[in-house]
Amino acid sequence: MGYRPFVHALAAEIGVAGFVGNDAAGVFAEVEGAPGAVAEFVRGLRDRAPVLAVVERVTEQPVPPVGDPGFVIVTSAAAGPRRTLVSADTATCADCLGEVLDPADRRFGYPFTNCTNCGPRFTIVLGVPYDRAATTMAGFPLCPACAGEYADPADRRFHAQPVCCPECGPELTLTDPAGRPVGGDPVQAAAGWLRAGRVLAVKGLGGYHLAVDAGSEPAVAALRARKHREDRPFALMVADLDAARALVDVGPATPVLTGRRRPIVLLPRRPEAALADSVAPGNRELGVMLPYTPLHHLLARALGRPFVLTSGNVSDEPIAYDDADATERLTGIADGFLRHDRPIHTRTDDSVVRMFRGRELPVRRSRGYAPEPLALPWDTPRPVLACGAELKSTFCLLQGRHAFVSHHIGDLENYETFRSYTEGIAHFRRLFDVDPVVVAHDRHPEYLSTKYATDLDGVELVAVQHHHAHIASCLADNGRDGPVLGVALDGLGLGNDGTLWGGELLLADLVGFTRLAHLESVPMPGGAAAIRQPWRMAAAYLRLAYGDELPAGLDVVRRNADRWAPVSALCGSALTTSSAGRLFDAVSALVGVRDVVHYEGQAAVELEQRVDRSERGEYPARVEGGVLRSGDLVRAVADDVLAGVAPELVSARFHNGLAAALVRLVEEARETTGVSTAALSGGVFQNVVLLSRVTDMLTAGGFDVLVHSRVPPNDGGISLGQAAVAAARDRAGGSAGNA
Repeated sequence: MGYRPFVHALAAEIGVAGFVGNDAAGVFAEVEGAPGAVAEFVRGLRDRAPVLAVVERVTEQPVPPVGDPGFVIVTSAAAGPRRTLVSADTATCADCLGEVLDPADRRFGYPFTNCTNCGPRFTIVLGVPYDRAATTMAGFPLCPACAGEYADPADRRFHAQPVCCPECGPELTLTDPAGRPVGGDPVQAAAGWLRAGRVLAVKGLGGYHLAVDAGSEPAVAALRARKHREDRPFALMVADLDAARALVDVGPATPVLTGRRRPIVLLPRRPEAALADSVAPGNRELGVMLPYTPLHHLLARALGRPFVLTSGNVSDEPIAYDDADATERLTGIADGFLRHDRPIHTRTDDSVVRMFRGRELPVRRSRGYAPEPLALPWDTPRPVLACGAELKSTFCLLQGRHAFVSHHIGDLENYETFRSYTEGIAHFRRLFDVDPVVVAHDRHPEYLSTKYATDLDGVELVAVQHHHAHIASCLADNGRDGPVLGVALDGLGLGNDGTLWGGELLLADLVGFTRLAHLESVPMPGGAAAIRQPWRMAAAYLRLAYGDELPAGLDVVRRNADRWAPVSALCGSALTTSSAGRLFDAVSALVGVRDVVHYEGQAAVELEQRVDRSERGEYPARVEGGVLRSGDLVRAVADDVLAGVAPELVSARFHNGLAAALVRLVEEARETTGVSTAALSGGVFQNVVLLSRVTDMLTAGGFDVLVHSRVPPNDGGISLGQAAVAAARDRAGGSAGNA
């Protein structure tokens, strides 16, 4: 991130002598000069650091002067325990982009231009100290011109490890599916292929993407069919902010779209957005990102219109990042490959965020964010590995006050994803020199992340209940240790009573929790089939609301008439759940939005999309004995559906009614506990309609409300919560009982 060159320039400006270098613990410097100059130098280390640098602390001690004649950068030292922090991959800076677009510059049109302020970091680093030899750029010796920039303290590429140019750096090629190179400029030819409706595999920073012209319905439909991705919206890349504004209401997301991290940002779609229907079917939002490498900038400008840029895989597989693997897996999908010869060491998906109250609400934390640590306000007695959950998996290493939450790994039930998970843990352990003594895991014994933990030798295992981990994640995200009244709403998690939880009110701190209240438990007829087929949850909830006397005329019953009776009969023996996610599924099916899902959470996502945000009516729901009677909500939904009320109004009244009932639960808990801080977590709180309603009402009622901003509220944040719990119990000298 250019800190040593910055120190060198600072020393030259102030007129002090000495040296600066990297070691395994960070940056070290020895400086001598007049007392005032030395004091100014130390202040500058803190106050004038480069844009990518985060200076956590500066420690100093006096040493005898030796009469150094000047100030130099010395060779990095690899010995000792590693405490160096590795930067995330960073979007192309304005200076580098200016060179790429300048016909007079020697890097004109060069897709791998970078400097100390931008470019690849995490995806190419093999180890620390962070020097070229410890990156995948080691195979590209510097040409004289680049070597001169690298050695010049006045140049912004001074000691920039990935520095390169067309003479000495990676090369870009366009090939057909058989691997035959295509003549001419690869970027211009690739843009031509996209305009012609072809599907293109593009090698980026952390893996391969699949690209098509977003305005071509045949091209987008072909990509969906080949990728086996039926409904999930595709992400879009646009050339600049003006192009984004033509598609979406950017609002307060401008600094996020244009910042150094460049995530996919989910934003309200403009009615006039000219896109193929298959880009985001049934969705009022679009996932938009701006170019983050010179290659993406060049391709976006050459094409001149938005293009789909989605992960290079078949649905449910991890993104392809190895060239041979990409050729094997993507040849049947892509009509050509735009690739380069710089190896990717760590596959990394694009990050995804929503906006909430002007801040980021992470949905997937990956490229641009990981592996930069989250600073916590507490010391960790012994190093911790937290193994995360089964879906949307991440892991976390916790040492000192640094929580290294991994990039998004994915769903561990896929073998290739699980292998990426185990390799990722090994890489992080080497990179940050963390040898975990305590290993935290979910209580569910069948999670592959749990089995990974229990297979480790010589460690102390800490089981953390799923929803306690969600609330602990929100606490750690906000630098709090509790107690809080934690509302955890998600799909499923194994509860301490052996049932499946998912709509919980917990009195919690980082050490332990007490279950105070929950959503009404209902059967899941068919078990996992009820997750894939939301109409089954509608059957369970209707049985709860009406007993055996269902009202006539419900379309969900008519649509599934051939299976309704046997599935309804299963409700007497099925495993029960208090899941808020399954409640959303039931309402989605009742409203006619979704009977069958093709990706996790689809029914709830599409139900949120139907909300009329101007509607303030709400369905009533009783709160009795610590139970939110969600069957009341379902009955009210069914009554309005039968009365012909528009789905947009039904969805809004359901959201409003659930929010009001949840707030009543929290307010009642405040009366008995005296706690007036609430924490909102779990994947259901990715729903910004529900999150807004609950937050507004709690705030109006005098609560301090904690929400996520650094890690996702979904299972991608679970590992941070597990780590925080394990460390807190370690500080407390043992585990806590949970009810």
